[in-house]
Amino acid sequence: MALRKALSSVAVALAGVAVLGAGLSGCAPTIASNGFQAVDVKPTDIKAGVDSRSSVLSKLGSPSTAAAFDSNIWYYISQTTEKYTYYKPRLLKRDVVVIKFDKDDKVTSVNTLHLKDGYEIAYAANETPTRGREVNWLEQILGTIGRGGGMINPDQNDPGRRPGQ
Repeated sequence: MALRKALSSVAVALAGVAVLGAGLSGCAPTIASNGFQAVDVKPTDIKAGVDSRSSVLSKLGSPSTAAAFDSNIWYYISQTTEKYTYYKPRLLKRDVVVIKFDKDDKVTSVNTLHLKDGYEIAYAANETPTRGREVNWLEQILGTIGRGGGMINPDQNDPGRRPGQ
């Protein structure tokens, strides 16, 4: 009888440790790296006046994006985020490498921007109003009763049909 009590208390203790371990493993963050990842050559290895557009392309690959109004500016963007379970991801690191070319496709400058160089953008909380009203699920279901949705009347204007056809 004493042995049975001892085994049950050990089993309860082991179950408690297992539940505690499972709970604590949920607290470990998930680290994600997105965007450009330097493999062999880092963007800081690109030299102004020495490298050309083709050598940058062969060393780093295609850029994350190019400037909207100037195709002679390339951006290589990478970021690292951390996410805990049930929380929004938190941005840990962001690097933007800006490579500028002249008219002869030679590199004129290589600049690296970090997270501290960015700006916080305040989004407007206003919403654009839309016409009409919101209907709940019951009104959506009951709203089709009595409309004769199963039969198509050729005299009516059906979607995709021009009037008079």
